[in-house]
Amino acid sequence: MRRVVVADDQPVVRQGLATIFGVPADFEVVGTAADGLELLDVISATRPDIAVVDVRMPRLDGIAATRQIARDYPQTRVIVLTTYDLDEYVYEALHAGASGFMLKDTPAERLVEGVRLVADGSMLLGPTVTRRLVADFARRETAHVPVQFDALTRREIQVVRALASGLSNAEIAAELTISEETVKSHVSEVLRKTGCRDRVQVVIAAYEAGLNQVAPPA
Repeated sequence: MRRVVVADDQPVVRQGLATIFGVPADFEVVGTAADGLELLDVISATRPDIAVVDVRMPRLDGIAATRQIARDYPQTRVIVLTTYDLDEYVYEALHAGASGFMLKDTPAERLVEGVRLVADGSMLLGPTVTRRLVADFARRETAHVPVQFDALTRREIQVVRALASGLSNAEIAAELTISEETVKSHVSEVLRKTGCRDRVQVVIAAYEAGLNQVAPPA
């Protein structure tokens, strides 16, 4: 069961999202919030798997809330809501610890699938958006803690480069001719060895290191 919290200051949007995520049998909406401070209270009380968070909210905005969630409730993954696919706030949200973002006008079935992916450890960034968004982000920002890729195996480097291209587990499995379970295992090892919180941080670090531009070691 994937436990979800929805935060949006617009009642119609908030209720609509709660309704969408309340339909699938494998989802449970455990709370809603109208602003960032209320969101933190709800997360403290319910400890959800996923928080779907609007960027622009009163009292405490989505970015500041995401930063606190990543720090205090690392088991809760955050998906930020935005109106535009290159909203300036998305860069800040990723830096704050969000595991991805989605547009408010995304069809319901795709919203549900996106939350499933993030709850299961993936990141919610399409290939085109990944290349545009993270490359630009990496040019703007520097990592607080440099990520070292030296300890990774050749296959793990290949997985990192595939992640940096925005590929899903299924697409990585097809490209490398391995199973999805093996991909998940490699990703887990990458996270462990690099100390990254999630795939988004791995991708950002890969761009910063220029790993997306070089061939994997022989």
